[in-house]
Amino acid sequence: MKKTLLVGLIVGLLVVVVGLWWREQSVSAETPASTLITALSAEADEGYARATEPNNIEFPRDFGAHDDYQTEWWYYTGNLETEDARQFGFQFTIFRRALAPPDPISDIPNPKSDWQTNQIYFAHFTISDIDNEEFYYSDLYSRGAAGLAGAQAEPYRVWIEDWGVTQNGDIITIDAATDDYALTLDLTQTLPPVLHGDGGLSPKSEEPGNASYYYSQVQQLADGTIRLGDETFVVTGKAWKDHEYSTSVLGEGATGWDWLSLQFDDGTALMLFEIRQADGSVEPYSSGSFINADGTVQSLNVTDWDLTVDERWTSPASGATYPVAWSLELPGIDLSIRGGALMDNQELNFANSVYWEGAVQFDGTRESRPTTARGYMEMTGYAEEQ
Repeated sequence: MKKTLLVGLIVGLLVVVVGLWWREQSVSAETPASTLITALSAEADEGYARATEPNNIEFPRDFGAHDDYQTEWWYYTGNLETEDARQFGFQFTIFRRALAPPDPISDIPNPKSDWQTNQIYFAHFTISDIDNEEFYYSDLYSRGAAGLAGAQAEPYRVWIEDWGVTQNGDIITIDAATDDYALTLDLTQTLPPVLHGDGGLSPKSEEPGNASYYYSQVQQLADGTIRLGDETFVVTGKAWKDHEYSTSVLGEGATGWDWLSLQFDDGTALMLFEIRQADGSVEPYSSGSFINADGTVQSLNVTDWDLTVDERWTSPASGATYPVAWSLELPGIDLSIRGGALMDNQELNFANSVYWEGAVQFDGTRESRPTTARGYMEMTGYAEEQ
């Protein structure tokens, strides 16, 4: 569901970027919300598109950007290891946020400047060094203009300055680097894109339009390198891509969500999310998908599973307490698994956004046969609940 994190939307970014943008724009834009939950719960401004109709996703068109929706993200996670079984996890997400709805007058003529835009892009990039229990995270911000950041469908490309995802024939390459760590990874698709919800329409509450268009590409084969300081590791594994776009997703009373993606050793995969409510309940529109090894999908609703917390961890940085071990029962597909974080401290702690996003592993049985899975868990809103 991710997600991952619009996350603050972003006072620091506004100071650096929007001041320049504002001098060249005639449209007005209110200050973005200070937290992800606020941003996704706010009543949508008139003029943005809303996700309302199923079966509205078309490829390759919808690999690209949807500037008429307020919020969008291209989200990659994966579980990797070296030849000698040293484990790593990664997250690389590029977000797009519209500062104002499309303007039918100012958007049609030639812009006053190549720098003029109402689209802001930012990215979050993490590496989890499981064996050493080291977590690296950083972010990057730019405007969707002058070639600094953007997204296109053909050939597929999403980028922010020198970080990005690029299509090279049948291979998708992720490149991101800081002074301290870097990732270069080639992804090979093994299954067609998976449409969640009702033909890609994923409701998040009962209010019409509180929904996203949401698809995933799962069980992608990954190979490349991770650099930590002066050391470079050759890695292989599996990656997961989510792409969502929406306007005003969460309903009143939502405080955060728990999102889980798992890729099983038999070629199947599982996604589910629970939206937490202020009264302690789970939003009835929480949902998920079980993806069979042939790519066919079984839609799930929140009554189809039982996800219970077995262990919690408190962040010394934020004071937030997160679940880090779980039991999951899915009777409809005869799945019973238990697992948890491959390391506890996978919290991203930025000035305007704090959330947990990390590598997990589960083991158990499906149809009375042993099964194991690795994946990612995302948990938002816990720091705000303190």
